[in-house]
Amino acid sequence: MTAPTLSRCPWAPDDDPLYARYHDTEWGVPEYDSRALWEKLVLDGMQAGLAWITILRKRETIREAFSQFDPEKVARYRDDDIDRLLANPGIIRSRAKIQAAIGGARIWLDMCDNGEDFSEYLWEFIGGQPIQNIWSQMSEVPAKTALSEALSKDLKKRGFKFCGPVIVYAFMQAVGMVNDHLIECPRHAEVRSMGGR
Repeated sequence: MTAPTLSRCPWAPDDDPLYARYHDTEWGVPEYDSRALWEKLVLDGMQAGLAWITILRKRETIREAFSQFDPEKVARYRDDDIDRLLANPGIIRSRAKIQAAIGGARIWLDMCDNGEDFSEYLWEFIGGQPIQNIWSQMSEVPAKTALSEALSKDLKKRGFKFCGPVIVYAFMQAVGMVNDHLIECPRHAEVRSMGGR
């Protein structure tokens, strides 16, 4: 009798190589780089009202348009930069989302100036170690949790936009703050073995 074949989480279909590669190499991997975490928070905010595959398909163009998400550069964007971005068909052309990214860069820099590391700030919400969930079906995976609600509330208090509890939970999943790969997915054990810092 042969062992059952483990299968990838159903949200990442085999027939979409971009989605499959994202699932297999990136989603759920613990991220501790402050700049990369800010970029991912911005991208999750840009997803609001859209499918994540839309962001994945545009991600490289968005990175190029937003100066590779260098907070010091994005924080200096002015009206002409907003106009330039709004004219770029390769990105998400929402004035509110563009302004949220610029505002978020300024908040990120303010935190640095005040001696706060963005990565440490985020990971402190879960005690510095990824939460290892053991879901067997997609229907068990929550859209938000008490932790994502608390983090969302604090981000908003600081002035970040497009960071409601559902967006924040998707962000927490993406950056490995929670391991929400289904237990039969090969990546569940792989991500769990990465542990914390």
